[in-house]
Amino acid sequence: MDLNSIFTSQRTGNNPNTKVSRTDFQRDFDRIIFSSAFRRLQNKTQVFPLPGSVFVHNRLTHSLEVSSVGRSLGSVIGEFIYSQFKNDLNEESKNFYLHNLSNVIAAGCLCHDVGNPAFGHSGEDAIASYFDRNDTSLKSKFNEKEWADLVNFEGNANAIRVLAQQQQGKDAGGVQLTFATLASIAKYPCEAIAKKKGVVHRKKFGFFQNEKDIFLEIAKSTSMIQENEDPYIFKRHPFVWLVEAADDICYNIIDMEDAHRLGIVSTADCKNLFFELVKSETDDIKRVEQKLDSISNENEQISYLRAKVINALINKSIELYKNNFDKILQGNLEKGLLDIYKSENKTLQDIESFSIEKIYNHKAVVEIENAGYNVMYELLDHFIPSILKSADERKSYDKKALKLLPKQFFYEDGTDYQKVLGVIDFVSGMTDNFATDLYRKIKGIDIGMTM
Repeated sequence: MDLNSIFTSQRTGNNPNTKVSRTDFQRDFDRIIFSSAFRRLQNKTQVFPLPGSVFVHNRLTHSLEVSSVGRSLGSVIGEFIYSQFKNDLNEESKNFYLHNLSNVIAAGCLCHDVGNPAFGHSGEDAIASYFDRNDTSLKSKFNEKEWADLVNFEGNANAIRVLAQQQQGKDAGGVQLTFATLASIAKYPCEAIAKKKGVVHRKKFGFFQNEKDIFLEIAKSTSMIQENEDPYIFKRHPFVWLVEAADDICYNIIDMEDAHRLGIVSTADCKNLFFELVKSETDDIKRVEQKLDSISNENEQISYLRAKVINALINKSIELYKNNFDKILQGNLEKGLLDIYKSENKTLQDIESFSIEKIYNHKAVVEIENAGYNVMYELLDHFIPSILKSADERKSYDKKALKLLPKQFFYEDGTDYQKVLGVIDFVSGMTDNFATDLYRKIKGIDIGMTM
């Protein structure tokens, strides 16, 4: 890969650059911050039920923290690329790596979750399983690749759609981000049908058929390496590993801190796990111990250790990125940076195993996953049978159901696939509360006018 050609300020939509004090890549960050898709993340479950008496992370606070970590990673790696390859870089590239790679990674981290539905991963599962469970009545309406999109619904692919596609009555290009930022979130750059090939990093997929042309333009403009054409499979873009590392660092550690604040994890367990990881990556552990001894508040002790752990993992990710840079440029690194570290450091493995056992399978988490699954499934079932009928076939109840579908999601003149994607756009974009409220109203649990 040519380091001069893996980034571009070209963006989706008809949006010519204007003379402003911000760079194109800083504008990406600001566009995401002010977008409705990002704002809705404040009421989407990260892990624990929302709201509660204890403030835990939602998708929005998680994304802000991931972005902060990503900016640090992008800044250091940008300086590394400049120092190591400055003789090979043109002036534009030198400026980009020194001053703007950090902005691209921060923006990518900020928007990496905008395609995720309400209720965490159970929302994704509900959408995918709706089609899987109704394959007899629905499958024949779609071609093989379209059906693969639906039965494997994926938040990563949906993020590209949310950020780049034109909704009914709205401006072209969605949020109109640069292709560099969009490339940085493409963790699984392939079609859904490619999952059958069992290629590394292809356990999920990166774009829907409806956005294939947009994705191909992104791939071409950022020099992504193509592995296959039918189905399309690309190697990961070099920036993806940084966005992924920032996400992995935050959710591995901060879910533990949230669980401690909720009383799910004891202070002793959380403290021991965090301390062991810090100890494995810190030369001056005596100073850490002295600092801990000076803090009497248990939550503050955990917050201090969490900060030390995140700093240690940032430094380790930077080290691993540098050490594997040639493989990353070639798209041949087989694991994420933190996955490599887990194979070297047993403590991070212990934190992950502990989280699976004590946090992700905790009753409160499982309850919200089950409830969310049912809410999302029933909402789809309320709209999809009606949207797939022709105007002449629709009964009164179909027409009333579709009156609840906002105009920007109603692709009446589109194909069956596009009509269904419109419904999925509406349902997947809902917050936890909005989805629950609408579910209760259409099921007759709550009856009455609310304003």
